[in-house]
Amino acid sequence: MNTTSPIHEREHERMLVARAREGERSALRELIGLHQDRLFGFIWRMVRDHHEAEDICQDAFLKAFASLDTFSTEYRFSTWLFTIAYRVCLNRLRRKRVLSIDEHSPALPLEDGETPATVLESQEAARLRESLWDAVDQLTPPQRATVLLFYRHDMGCQEIARIIELPLATVKSHLHRARGRLRELLEAAAEKDGTLYRNLKERAG
Repeated sequence: MNTTSPIHEREHERMLVARAREGERSALRELIGLHQDRLFGFIWRMVRDHHEAEDICQDAFLKAFASLDTFSTEYRFSTWLFTIAYRVCLNRLRRKRVLSIDEHSPALPLEDGETPATVLESQEAARLRESLWDAVDQLTPPQRATVLLFYRHDMGCQEIARIIELPLATVKSHLHRARGRLRELLEAAAEKDGTLYRNLKERAG
């Protein structure tokens, strides 16, 4: 169990940044280790392409380390790093204009004791999760980033506002509109697929 306090983590992060500014490679490696998983997860959800997400993640770290002298310790290093990554994501999305789609998962074979009905129920749960992320993909990049940072990374609206460089009121508006948009998209998906699912479940007994 990690009992490290947020204040201690902040001080440790500042110490690492100070050492990194002096060119200490071990500090750079530790900063990468502390943040790369969460940063990659955020970037991947923004661009939906594994190789491009890796490239953007590396680019964000390189940009951050190249401009460490401009970093203000008034903010968390992670906030600054996510800001850089978000800018890179936006530039890539503007160039591509098209987002990648999730690969379709193959049908799973039955396990011992499973029935077609229980498999359909588990597949339905997976389908609902897929529908949710498909709906997130249809949000605008600022709305998508707001939803991801708020729900997946437990960031508050103030920190999100710094990352996506928009006023606090705009971030709250994005969050409100995104929730409404997701509800509309999920309701439409449920209405579209509901009849097919009911027919399949009836045939499964």
